[in-house]
Amino acid sequence: METEKTCLDCGKPIHGRADKKFCNDLCRNNYNNQLNSNSYNMVRNINNILKRNRRILEELNPTGKTKTTTAKMAAKGFNFKYLTNKYDTQNGKTYHFCYEYGYLPLEGDEVLLVKREEKID
Repeated sequence: METEKTCLDCGKPIHGRADKKFCNDLCRNNYNNQLNSNSYNMVRNINNILKRNRRILEELNPTGKTKTTTAKMAAKGFNFKYLTNKYDTQNGKTYHFCYEYGYLPLEGDEVLLVKREEKID
């Protein structure tokens, strides 16, 4: 006696191929979206923070190289925990980058904002 297979999403009986798991495309999409929603939310939230950080650096640095303060950056919503990469110079200084825009912490509250002008292959 065969047991009747049911849809993994809605629980309705499935008719058709023996390896079928869902009754239709809507149920398949819904099931997979629910399965992956937590990881997608985290990635989307981090990407939004990185985009906001980049936009803030771009706003505060219209000339490509300027000075500002961490207070001004924080007031605009800059999140110092998130960046895309770091660059260590030969003299021991570390630039923090969010895509092509970066900053170098200076004395006290000051930071030097820079824009990297390199070509991507």
